[in-house]
Formats: sequence, C-alpha cells, structure tokens
Amino acid sequence: MTSKPKTLNPDIYKQTRLPLLEADTMPTECYTSREFYNLETKKIFHKIWNFVGRADLVPEIGDYYAFDFTDVPILIVRGDDNQIRAFANSCRHRGAKIASGEGNCNAFSCPYHGWTYSLEGHLKAATYMDRTKGFNKENYGLVQLRLDQWGGFLFLCFDNNAESLETFLGDLPQLMQPYDLDRLTCTRRQEYSLKCNWKIYIENAMESYHVPWVHNKTLQKQKRDHNPPILPINGEYSGLLTRHKGSRALLPGMEGFPYIPTLTGDSAEGTYYILINPSTMLGCTFDTVWWLELHPEGPEQTKLIVGSCFHETTTGHDNFDHIVQNYYKRLDISIVEDNEISELQQAGLRSPFAQPGRYSYMEPLVHVIDNWVLDRVLGD
Repeated sequence: MTSKPKTLNPDIYKQTRLPLLEADTMPTECYTSREFYNLETKKIFHKIWNFVGRADLVPEIGDYYAFDFTDVPILIVRGDDNQIRAFANSCRHRGAKIASGEGNCNAFSCPYHGWTYSLEGHLKAATYMDRTKGFNKENYGLVQLRLDQWGGFLFLCFDNNAESLETFLGDLPQLMQPYDLDRLTCTRRQEYSLKCNWKIYIENAMESYHVPWVHNKTLQKQKRDHNPPILPINGEYSGLLTRHKGSRALLPGMEGFPYIPTLTGDSAEGTYYILINPSTMLGCTFDTVWWLELHPEGPEQTKLIVGSCFHETTTGHDNFDHIVQNYYKRLDISIVEDNEISELQQAGLRSPFAQPGRYSYMEPLVHVIDNWVLDRVLGD
C-alpha cells in the first residue's frame, strides 16, 4: 500500500489555517520542496484556468507563440479562420516540438521527420507513412487544449472536466467592466527569470507591508491607503481597492495620459489590485492596466512576465511613444526591486534553520493566498 506524501499531512499546516492574526506563515518546505511543488502542479495548475497573456500576442492569421507552462510545451496560434487555439506542442509521430519562440507561418512542419500540420492542427502531410497499415491522417492531428478569452486576455486549461472560464471568473468581469478591457492594447511585454518560488512573488505583489523598505525611494513616495479592506468576491480571485489621487502607474512628478474614459464608481476613485488565482496580478488604475504573470518552473525558479496595456483612446495620443516611457520607467524600477527582494527571501528560506513566522494585519491577502493553495493541495 502506497503511503501519502509527507506534505499531504494536514497537521503540518494547522498553524497556517488559523485566523490571520493567530496564524503562522506557511512552512518553509512549501517554498523549497520538490514534493510540494509537484503537488501544486498536479492539483492546481493542471486543474484550473491559467492566465497566459493577451490575444494580441497573435494578432494576425498565422501568428504563433510557443512556450512551456509547468514543463508542458504549448503552442498558441491564430488560424486561417481567425480563431485562436492552443495545442500541445508535440508532434503526433514521435513527440518532438514542432515550433519554438514566436513568428508567423502558413503551416507547422516538425523539424524531426517533416510531419506537417495546418494552423487548425490538422495533419496535412506525413511522408513515408503510406505503407503503415491502418494509418489515417485524420486521427493524428495536434492535441487541442482548452483556451478561452475574457476582455482580450487568454486563459489555458489542461483539464477537460474543469468548470468554464465564465464560472471560474465569477463576478470579476462585472467588477472590471469600467476598464473597457477589450479595447486595450498590450504595448510592452517584459520577461524575467527569477530564482524564487512562484508563491513568494505573488504574495509580495498582493501586500504593501514591504513598500517602505523595498520601495523606499520609489513607490513609498505615493500617498495611499495603508490597509484597505479585502474585496467581497464571487469567483476565483481576490483583491484590494486602494483609494488615492493620481495614477499608481507613475512615480510622483511624471507626466501621464488622460484617464480611461469609461471609468465609473470605485474605478474612478483609486486602483484595483486583483489576484486571479493562482498566480496573476492585475493592476488597474486610472490610465492603464498592467499585469504580473507567473509561470512556475520549479520549486525555486519562476518566469515573470510583465505586460503594459493602454486604452485605444490613449495609444492614439500624438505623443504616446514619448509619454509611455514614464510608465515603463516606473515598472522597470519597481519590478527590479521586487525581483531582488523575492530572490533574497528565497535564499533565506533555503536555510535549514528557517522557520515559519507570523502574519501582520498588513498581510491579509498573503494569508488568503496561502490557505487557497493549501485547500487545493490537501483536498482531493
């Protein structure tokens, strides 16, 4: 009889399961253990909808984007029918990747033995297979994966039995409606390779406790609510609304763009910081939307993708290319500061003497995130 992994013992996490101001932080093994990481991959990332960027990654027919997500090779392509699809990036002959990087093509040809696939994933040519008994090209198209969109954002799901994206998001589309997401354009997309666990980075993104120390010369100069309440939610997300004056996407004194014209209600009074479970943060402020997209690559390795989006009324601004550099500069400074502190935290957690700490009242969403992860890792 096979015994359960040690990390599935709920007694290990009893202190983290307590209410915020009574709870301990997660056991250090949750950030360093290959066993725990494998359970997260199996029970979280391979079971739910994963944010993978915007549809304008592949704006034209024949555009494709190939990447790995939790060690699964993925291919996203816009077909001849203008529909965006996701496929397992694996030839149906002997499994080689059929595409790398990004580009534009009329068809995909496997670099190993030349099997050729249409943009819709159909096998069109398979040289030297004419003597193979019972071989039918119609049975050997690329394996299609679930891909859906909301507001121009793409979501990928490996599980055919999982709930719909609409159900997964709940009332988030309604909350974000004032930002007119379908009319945004991603104007810059930056990638970083980080030596830290994916949870470390998303926890950092969803609390402001660190700002006076990590961002003492940058974001600390922005006036803000220090402890806004957690949003009431109905969906697989969590978040905060911070009320303030001026864009959160600029450092003080920087020139910016006019506000998104469709903002109403709370969206016109501050910035929403939204975590789409498990690993994507949306920053929605008066004049722009940006995102932090995390691709786990191991217990202590993560790819970070930072996207900057602007409304079509902004990208048409006469001086757009000049002013937008102020937004990029703010991100380039603050993201590097967060990258460095996240890797420093990982290095400390790697110590055999590292032990759990306690949560501050400034870290309510860190507690929420950690318990959301435990709910899924420990559950069946």
